[in-house]
Amino acid sequence: MSVPIIEIDNVTKEYRLGAIGGRTLREDLQSRFARMRGQEDPNLRIGSPTPTKNERFLALSGVSFSVHPGEAVGLIGHNGAGKSTLLKLLSRVTAPTSGQITLRGRVASMLEVGTGFHPELTGRENVYLNGAILGMTKSEIDAKFDEIVEFAEMAPFIDTPVKRYSSGMYVKLAFSVAAHLDSEIMLMDEVLAVGDVAFQNKCLAKMSDASTADGRTILYVSHNMNTIQRLCGRVVVLEHGKVVYDGDTAGGVAHYLSMSREPQLKTDLASLERPRKCRLSARMTEAELLGREDNLCQQGDKLRLRLRWKTEQAVSGLTLRLYVCHATSVPVAFSSVPLGDCAAGETHDSEVTLDLSGIIPGAYYIGCDLHEIDTFGRAVRQDFLQNVLSIEVTPDPSMTLAAGDNTDKVRWNTGAWGGVRLPSEVSDHRVD
Repeated sequence: MSVPIIEIDNVTKEYRLGAIGGRTLREDLQSRFARMRGQEDPNLRIGSPTPTKNERFLALSGVSFSVHPGEAVGLIGHNGAGKSTLLKLLSRVTAPTSGQITLRGRVASMLEVGTGFHPELTGRENVYLNGAILGMTKSEIDAKFDEIVEFAEMAPFIDTPVKRYSSGMYVKLAFSVAAHLDSEIMLMDEVLAVGDVAFQNKCLAKMSDASTADGRTILYVSHNMNTIQRLCGRVVVLEHGKVVYDGDTAGGVAHYLSMSREPQLKTDLASLERPRKCRLSARMTEAELLGREDNLCQQGDKLRLRLRWKTEQAVSGLTLRLYVCHATSVPVAFSSVPLGDCAAGETHDSEVTLDLSGIIPGAYYIGCDLHEIDTFGRAVRQDFLQNVLSIEVTPDPSMTLAAGDNTDKVRWNTGAWGGVRLPSEVSDHRVD
């Protein structure tokens, strides 16, 4: 096996909380005299009974893993897990408190949108400035300048000061500079969160080509599990500064989602925040999974759920729509149930049965939508909640395949093939 291009060995990073220094002699004397008189310290932070002294925060604790050349590794975890701190250590923005980091190659890092951009300089000037910060020579930037601008789709604005750019324009130009650096290692921290969908797809294709065709190593931080699944062949999951998973992408995403999932058989919907465009003449108040002790379902199960809703005003042609969405927020199926006309002040319990036969094993949640049809035949949304109940679909060992069907010998890739498998029939005839 090749020598790792990134080696992280028992790395720990500790920060001191609160302000460090900054107190004047006058403030120290004020505090001392106040304590002598039994009075409140006038220099304490608001709401703090005592001064902040020697408080420490362990952002990373004993992190160890290695990355080999050409790997695309996703770094995921909840906010505060230590992902961005680790990328800062790898980018040499700061140093580890203990442990060792070894990098065998040139590093291109993009930790924030427009890192290194000067707002008063034009896009052209910032390409040269940012390229120099990333380690490119002027001749390298000259040779790739047109390619950088073309990829960023910024030709009409390249001589405009970047202070007039939108956040999307910032990320396009900044990503393009970093992507065209001849580096062996690319460090990316949520760089695609701002760009539009078309540019995100373009960037993902560029990063995928850089990893597979050019052999560049990518360490990518994102909360978007779709991009993680599309780009990365391996995932490292951080939790409270420690590595809790290091393995294949599907297992890593499932582990990450299970960390935040709190299975509930019954949910109070009355106090949840709704989108602005909901009229709320009919409003959902409660949802419940029926006939279950947990939220685990097998393929082929009939999922029964109850939805309680009430009307504040009279509604006509009311319809309940149920969405089944993959845990990565991708909708995979829906079902519509007509509820009819309802007078004001009514409360209803609607029980719905969903057939999960075609749903691929994985984590899903159910969203609900109440809408009515107006006199012009248009659907008017009354109420909508995206994540009402969560379920975990598990394989059914009793389900057998038809003779000669070997499609399940390959593990189903939910990110590539979707969350639903359709029943199909084939008629094959040799024609030559």
